[in-house]
Amino acid sequence: MDIEDLLSTDLVLADFKASSKKQALQALSRRWATAKGVDERIAFEKLLERERLGSTGVGKGVAIPHARIAGLTEITGVFARLASPVDFDAVDDVPVDLVFMLFAPEDAGADHLKALARVSRMLRDSTTCDKFRQTADASALYAMIVQPSSHAA
Repeated sequence: MDIEDLLSTDLVLADFKASSKKQALQALSRRWATAKGVDERIAFEKLLERERLGSTGVGKGVAIPHARIAGLTEITGVFARLASPVDFDAVDDVPVDLVFMLFAPEDAGADHLKALARVSRMLRDSTTCDKFRQTADASALYAMIVQPSSHAA
């Protein structure tokens, strides 16, 4: 599974403004839901439900919030480089400025885990994350994200 299978150009956002974890989750899930024709309330509630199990702030300024939603037919997401880092209750207490949100069908099982692993591998690379942080143009950011040579497979 490639990153480009998970994202579309309209769902890669640069300088996204959010003042808190909740606001980031709500605004990004709304953006995704609108683009995908899904009920934004359900998307947001599913994300909050997952966050209650433990923060998806994985460290080094990165968060990978994710949820499974009934009725979806594919795993898709939204990526945002936040204009200002927000407290995300991350495992290392570092505020988050890179958010890759994933939504999967309820029965995605192994595919959901593979997508999470793929995103995690990409965002574990500090050089890749630094490049993302220095890019203010959403289309350039999308190109960097989906370019296979820019991060390990």
